Amino acid sequence: MPKIDLKELKVTTGTNYPPPHDAPCLARSKISLGDPVGLTQFGAHIVTLPPGAWSSQRHWHSEEDELVIVLKGHPTLFDERGPQTLSPGDITAHKAGVPNGHHMKNETNELIKFLIIGGRAPETDHVQYPDIDLCLPANGTSNRRYTHNNGEPY
Repeated sequence: MPKIDLKELKVTTGTNYPPPHDAPCLARSKISLGDPVGLTQFGAHIVTLPPGAWSSQRHWHSEEDELVIVLKGHPTLFDERGPQTLSPGDITAHKAGVPNGHHMKNETNELIKFLIIGGRAPETDHVQYPDIDLCLPANGTSNRRYTHNNGEPY
């Protein structure tokens, strides 16, 4: 297995959410770890949140598990149980098909980093965003498009 040199990987900033849902996530940055070495069964990313940034809109997946490991800082996890402050070394798990929308926010004055590992099933995975008029339906391909909850395209 080749060693992955983080300094050689591309950092992407922002999100592909349609406006206005993109605003809280525009300062988020991530480094994809699996794509550059050709991993296809799961995705892995190091996500960095500056103060005030969100990891994503609160969401849940029908077909993709997610595991998050806090590396630096104290993010706040929001899910159906309410806010929970996390610390380096804390791990959260989000099972596919469980309608417990989740995301992280940086409500501190320090940088936050975490590793997220998740399944890859874009052909069958449906992502629901319980707080907003947004969903990402499965369409049988890896080329999905965001829609309103009523199915109308953005």
